[in-house]
Amino acid sequence: MKRAIFNDRLLPYLLLGPQLIVTLVFFIWPSGEAIWQSMLLEDAFGGSSRFVWFRNFERLFDDEGYWASFETTAIFSIAVATIGLALALLLATTADRSLRGAGAYRSLLIWPYAVAPAVAGVLWGFLFNPGAGLLPYYLNLMGVAWNHQINGNQALLLVIAAACWNQVSYNFVFFLAGLQSIPRALIEAAAIDGAGPGRRFWSIVFPLLAPTGFFLLVVNIIYAFFGTFGIIDALTKGGPARSTEILVYKVYSDGFRGQDFGGSAAQSAILMGIVVVLTVVQFRFIERRIHY
Repeated sequence: MKRAIFNDRLLPYLLLGPQLIVTLVFFIWPSGEAIWQSMLLEDAFGGSSRFVWFRNFERLFDDEGYWASFETTAIFSIAVATIGLALALLLATTADRSLRGAGAYRSLLIWPYAVAPAVAGVLWGFLFNPGAGLLPYYLNLMGVAWNHQINGNQALLLVIAAACWNQVSYNFVFFLAGLQSIPRALIEAAAIDGAGPGRRFWSIVFPLLAPTGFFLLVVNIIYAFFGTFGIIDALTKGGPARSTEILVYKVYSDGFRGQDFGGSAAQSAILMGIVVVLTVVQFRFIERRIHY
Protein backbone atom coordinates (compact mmCIF):
# COMPACT_ATOMS: atom_id res chain seq x y z
CA MET A 1 0.00 0.00 0.00
CA LYS A 2 1.41 3.38 -1.02
CA ARG A 3 1.43 6.15 1.54
CA ALA A 4 0.80 9.77 0.65
CA ILE A 5 3.82 11.90 1.46
CA PHE A 6 3.62 15.68 1.64
CA ASN A 7 6.95 17.34 1.10
CA ASP A 8 5.44 20.67 2.03
CA ARG A 9 4.60 20.59 5.75
CA LEU A 10 2.21 23.50 5.37
CA LEU A 11 0.00 21.78 2.74
CA PRO A 12 -1.90 19.41 5.11
CA TYR A 13 -2.83 22.33 7.37
CA LEU A 14 -4.00 24.37 4.38
CA LEU A 15 -6.20 21.48 3.22
CA LEU A 16 -7.69 20.93 6.68
CA GLY A 17 -7.94 24.64 7.48
CA PRO A 18 -11.33 25.45 5.86
CA GLN A 19 -13.10 22.51 7.53
CA LEU A 20 -11.50 23.30 10.89
CA ILE A 21 -12.58 26.94 10.60
CA VAL A 22 -16.17 25.92 9.74
CA THR A 23 -16.25 23.51 12.69
CA LEU A 24 -14.85 26.14 15.05
CA VAL A 25 -17.14 28.98 13.91
CA PHE A 26 -20.39 27.04 13.48
CA PHE A 27 -20.09 24.33 16.16
CA ILE A 28 -17.40 24.82 18.82
CA TRP A 29 -17.93 28.54 19.31
CA PRO A 30 -21.79 28.43 19.48
CA SER A 31 -21.64 25.38 21.76
CA GLY A 32 -19.29 27.18 24.13
CA GLU A 33 -21.52 30.27 24.10
CA ALA A 34 -24.57 28.13 24.89
CA ILE A 35 -22.84 26.41 27.82
CA TRP A 36 -21.69 29.79 29.20
CA GLN A 37 -25.16 31.34 28.77
CA SER A 38 -26.75 28.34 30.52
CA MET A 39 -25.03 29.48 33.71
CA LEU A 40 -26.35 33.04 33.50
CA LEU A 41 -29.60 34.56 34.69
CA GLU A 42 -30.60 37.33 32.27
CA ASP A 43 -33.52 39.68 32.16
CA ALA A 44 -35.84 39.62 29.16
CA PHE A 45 -34.38 42.83 27.70
CA GLY A 46 -30.73 41.81 27.98
CA GLY A 47 -29.90 44.72 30.24
CA SER A 48 -28.21 42.69 32.97
CA SER A 49 -26.99 39.18 33.64
CA ARG A 50 -25.85 37.31 36.73
CA PHE A 51 -23.71 34.19 37.03
CA VAL A 52 -25.77 31.55 38.85
CA TRP A 53 -23.75 28.37 38.25
CA PHE A 54 -26.11 25.38 37.72
CA ARG A 55 -29.31 26.98 39.01
CA ASN A 56 -30.91 26.92 35.52
CA PHE A 57 -30.30 23.17 35.28
CA GLU A 58 -31.73 22.57 38.76
CA ARG A 59 -34.84 24.54 37.81
CA LEU A 60 -35.23 22.45 34.65
CA PHE A 61 -35.00 19.13 36.45
CA ASP A 62 -37.70 20.30 38.88
CA ASP A 63 -40.03 21.23 36.01
CA GLU A 64 -42.65 18.56 35.23
CA GLY A 65 -43.21 20.12 31.81
CA TYR A 66 -39.58 19.49 30.89
CA TRP A 67 -39.84 15.80 31.80
CA ALA A 68 -43.07 15.58 29.78
CA SER A 69 -41.14 17.00 26.83
CA PHE A 70 -38.54 14.25 27.36
CA GLU A 71 -41.28 11.62 27.12
CA THR A 72 -42.79 13.21 24.02
CA THR A 73 -39.36 13.37 22.35
CA ALA A 74 -38.66 9.69 23.11
CA ILE A 75 -42.00 8.56 21.64
CA PHE A 76 -41.66 10.86 18.65
CA SER A 77 -38.05 9.98 17.76
CA ILE A 78 -38.54 6.20 18.14
CA ALA A 79 -41.71 6.30 16.02
CA VAL A 80 -40.17 8.48 13.29
CA ALA A 81 -36.99 6.39 13.04
CA THR A 82 -38.78 3.03 13.16
CA ILE A 83 -41.66 3.82 10.80
CA GLY A 84 -39.49 5.84 8.42
CA LEU A 85 -36.87 3.10 8.05
CA ALA A 86 -39.38 0.24 7.79
CA LEU A 87 -41.52 2.03 5.19
CA ALA A 88 -38.47 3.09 3.15
CA LEU A 89 -37.10 -0.46 3.16
CA LEU A 90 -40.47 -1.80 1.97
CA LEU A 91 -40.64 0.77 -0.84
CA ALA A 92 -37.01 0.19 -1.85
CA THR A 93 -37.56 -3.57 -1.99
CA THR A 94 -40.55 -3.02 -4.27
CA ALA A 95 -38.70 -0.53 -6.48
CA ASP A 96 -35.73 -2.88 -6.85
CA ARG A 97 -37.85 -5.35 -8.80
CA SER A 98 -38.08 -5.32 -12.58
CA LEU A 99 -41.53 -3.79 -12.94
CA ARG A 100 -43.14 -1.72 -15.68
CA GLY A 101 -42.79 1.96 -14.88
CA ALA A 102 -40.17 1.37 -12.16
CA GLY A 103 -38.27 4.53 -13.17
CA ALA A 104 -41.31 6.78 -12.69
CA TYR A 105 -42.12 4.98 -9.44
CA ARG A 106 -38.65 5.72 -8.08
CA SER A 107 -38.79 9.36 -9.18
CA LEU A 108 -42.14 9.92 -7.46
CA LEU A 109 -40.80 8.43 -4.22
CA ILE A 110 -37.83 10.80 -4.22
CA TRP A 111 -39.90 13.97 -4.65
CA PRO A 112 -41.05 14.41 -1.01
CA TYR A 113 -37.43 14.93 0.11
CA ALA A 114 -37.34 18.13 -1.98
CA VAL A 115 -40.11 19.59 0.20
CA ALA A 116 -38.86 21.74 3.09
CA PRO A 117 -40.01 20.61 6.57
CA ALA A 118 -42.03 23.79 7.14
CA VAL A 119 -43.78 23.35 3.78
CA ALA A 120 -44.47 19.70 4.61
CA GLY A 121 -46.09 20.83 7.86
CA VAL A 122 -48.31 23.32 5.99
CA LEU A 123 -49.34 20.67 3.44
CA TRP A 124 -50.30 18.14 6.08
CA GLY A 125 -52.07 20.90 7.99
CA PHE A 126 -54.24 21.62 4.94
CA LEU A 127 -54.99 17.92 4.40
CA PHE A 128 -56.05 17.39 8.02
CA ASN A 129 -57.63 20.76 8.71
CA PRO A 130 -60.69 19.96 10.90
CA GLY A 131 -62.85 22.58 9.19
CA ALA A 132 -61.81 22.40 5.54
CA GLY A 133 -59.60 19.33 5.15
CA LEU A 134 -60.67 16.47 2.91
CA LEU A 135 -59.33 13.63 5.07
CA PRO A 136 -61.09 14.72 8.31
CA TYR A 137 -64.35 14.75 6.34
CA TYR A 138 -63.98 11.09 5.38
CA LEU A 139 -62.74 10.20 8.86
CA ASN A 140 -65.87 11.74 10.33
CA LEU A 141 -67.96 9.63 7.94
CA MET A 142 -66.22 6.56 9.35
CA GLY A 143 -66.99 7.64 12.91
CA VAL A 144 -63.58 9.13 13.75
CA ALA A 145 -63.92 12.64 15.17
CA TRP A 146 -60.67 14.15 13.90
CA ASN A 147 -59.48 17.45 15.35
CA HIS A 148 -55.75 17.56 16.04
CA GLN A 149 -56.07 21.14 17.24
CA ILE A 150 -57.70 19.98 20.49
CA ASN A 151 -56.69 16.30 20.65
CA GLY A 152 -53.10 15.78 21.76
CA ASN A 153 -52.84 12.15 20.65
CA GLN A 154 -54.09 12.99 17.17
CA ALA A 155 -51.66 15.91 16.96
CA LEU A 156 -48.74 13.67 17.89
CA LEU A 157 -49.80 11.07 15.31
CA LEU A 158 -50.06 13.80 12.68
CA VAL A 159 -46.57 15.24 13.25
CA ILE A 160 -45.11 11.71 13.27
CA ALA A 161 -46.80 10.97 9.94
CA ALA A 162 -45.63 14.27 8.42
CA ALA A 163 -42.06 13.75 9.66
CA CYS A 164 -41.93 10.19 8.28
CA TRP A 165 -43.33 11.33 4.92
CA ASN A 166 -40.71 14.07 4.67
CA GLN A 167 -37.81 11.72 5.51
CA VAL A 168 -38.84 8.47 3.82
CA SER A 169 -37.45 9.57 0.43
CA TYR A 170 -33.98 10.07 1.91
CA ASN A 171 -34.06 6.60 3.45
CA PHE A 172 -35.47 5.14 0.24
CA VAL A 173 -32.56 6.40 -1.88
CA PHE A 174 -29.94 4.81 0.39
CA PHE A 175 -31.81 1.53 0.77
CA LEU A 176 -32.31 1.29 -2.99
CA ALA A 177 -28.62 1.94 -3.60
CA GLY A 178 -27.76 -0.72 -1.03
CA LEU A 179 -30.10 -3.25 -2.64
CA GLN A 180 -28.69 -2.63 -6.10
CA SER A 181 -25.14 -3.13 -4.83
CA ILE A 182 -25.90 -6.69 -3.62
CA PRO A 183 -24.59 -9.24 -6.14
CA ARG A 184 -27.47 -10.95 -7.91
CA ALA A 185 -25.48 -14.17 -7.98
CA LEU A 186 -25.95 -14.57 -4.21
CA ILE A 187 -29.73 -14.27 -4.43
CA GLU A 188 -29.93 -16.52 -7.46
CA ALA A 189 -27.80 -19.17 -5.74
CA ALA A 190 -30.11 -19.09 -2.71
CA ALA A 191 -33.14 -19.42 -5.00
CA ILE A 192 -31.56 -22.45 -6.69
CA ASP A 193 -31.00 -24.00 -3.25
CA GLY A 194 -34.73 -23.69 -2.60
CA ALA A 195 -34.85 -20.57 -0.38
CA GLY A 196 -38.11 -18.66 -0.71
CA PRO A 197 -38.39 -14.86 -1.09
CA GLY A 198 -38.75 -14.32 2.67
CA ARG A 199 -35.81 -16.57 3.52
CA ARG A 200 -33.63 -14.88 0.87
CA PHE A 201 -34.48 -11.46 2.23
CA TRP A 202 -33.82 -12.16 5.93
CA SER A 203 -30.81 -14.44 5.40
CA ILE A 204 -28.99 -12.59 2.60
CA VAL A 205 -30.41 -9.17 1.74
CA PHE A 206 -31.12 -7.83 5.22
CA PRO A 207 -27.66 -8.65 6.71
CA LEU A 208 -25.93 -7.10 3.69
CA LEU A 209 -28.03 -3.95 4.16
CA ALA A 210 -26.97 -3.66 7.82
CA PRO A 211 -24.26 -0.99 7.23
CA THR A 212 -26.73 1.16 5.29
CA GLY A 213 -29.39 0.62 7.95
CA PHE A 214 -27.00 1.60 10.73
CA PHE A 215 -26.05 4.82 8.95
CA LEU A 216 -29.70 5.68 8.38
CA LEU A 217 -30.55 4.88 12.00
CA VAL A 218 -28.07 7.52 13.21
CA VAL A 219 -29.26 10.04 10.61
CA ASN A 220 -32.95 9.49 11.41
CA ILE A 221 -32.51 9.90 15.16
CA ILE A 222 -30.66 13.18 14.62
CA TYR A 223 -33.38 14.21 12.15
CA ALA A 224 -36.10 13.42 14.69
CA PHE A 225 -34.34 15.49 17.35
CA PHE A 226 -33.51 18.55 15.22
CA GLY A 227 -34.80 18.36 11.63
CA THR A 228 -38.48 18.20 12.52
CA PHE A 229 -38.65 21.66 14.10
CA GLY A 230 -40.16 23.22 10.97
CA ILE A 231 -42.86 20.56 10.74
CA ILE A 232 -43.95 21.01 14.35
CA ASP A 233 -43.84 24.81 14.17
CA ALA A 234 -45.94 24.94 11.00
CA LEU A 235 -48.35 22.18 12.00
CA THR A 236 -49.04 22.38 15.75
CA LYS A 237 -46.63 24.90 17.31
CA GLY A 238 -46.06 22.40 20.10
CA GLY A 239 -49.73 22.11 20.99
CA PRO A 240 -52.35 21.35 21.94
CA ALA A 241 -51.39 21.64 25.61
CA ARG A 242 -47.72 21.00 24.67
CA SER A 243 -48.53 17.46 23.51
CA THR A 244 -46.15 17.82 20.53
CA GLU A 245 -43.51 19.97 22.22
CA ILE A 246 -40.31 17.98 21.72
CA LEU A 247 -37.04 19.11 23.29
CA VAL A 248 -35.79 21.19 20.37
CA TYR A 249 -39.10 23.04 20.12
CA LYS A 250 -39.15 23.67 23.87
CA VAL A 251 -35.73 25.32 23.54
CA TYR A 252 -37.24 27.72 21.00
CA SER A 253 -40.49 28.21 22.91
CA ASP A 254 -38.86 29.03 26.25
CA GLY A 255 -36.10 31.13 24.72
CA PHE A 256 -37.91 33.21 22.10
CA ARG A 257 -41.44 33.19 23.46
CA GLY A 258 -40.83 32.97 27.17
CA GLN A 259 -37.63 35.11 27.05
CA ASP A 260 -35.93 32.66 29.43
CA PHE A 261 -32.50 32.79 27.81
CA GLY A 262 -30.61 31.03 30.57
CA GLY A 263 -33.10 28.17 30.82
CA SER A 264 -33.25 27.84 27.03
CA ALA A 265 -29.45 27.67 26.83
CA ALA A 266 -29.42 25.01 29.56
CA GLN A 267 -31.94 22.98 27.57
CA SER A 268 -29.83 23.25 24.41
CA ALA A 269 -26.73 22.10 26.33
CA ILE A 270 -28.63 19.05 27.66
CA LEU A 271 -30.03 18.30 24.21
CA MET A 272 -26.55 18.46 22.69
CA GLY A 273 -25.29 16.07 25.36
CA ILE A 274 -28.15 13.63 24.74
CA VAL A 275 -27.44 13.49 21.00
CA VAL A 276 -23.71 12.99 21.60
CA VAL A 277 -24.39 10.16 24.08
CA LEU A 278 -26.88 8.48 21.74
CA THR A 279 -24.44 8.66 18.84
CA VAL A 280 -21.59 7.24 20.93
CA VAL A 281 -23.81 4.40 22.20
CA GLN A 282 -24.91 3.56 18.66
CA PHE A 283 -21.35 3.45 17.32
CA ARG A 284 -19.96 1.60 20.33
CA PHE A 285 -22.60 -1.10 20.82
CA ILE A 286 -24.84 -1.32 17.76
CA GLU A 287 -22.04 -1.02 15.20
CA ARG A 288 -20.33 -4.08 16.70
CA ARG A 289 -23.15 -6.20 15.33
CA ILE A 290 -22.71 -4.72 11.86
CA HIS A 291 -20.45 -6.51 9.38
CA TYR A 292 -19.02 -4.48 6.51
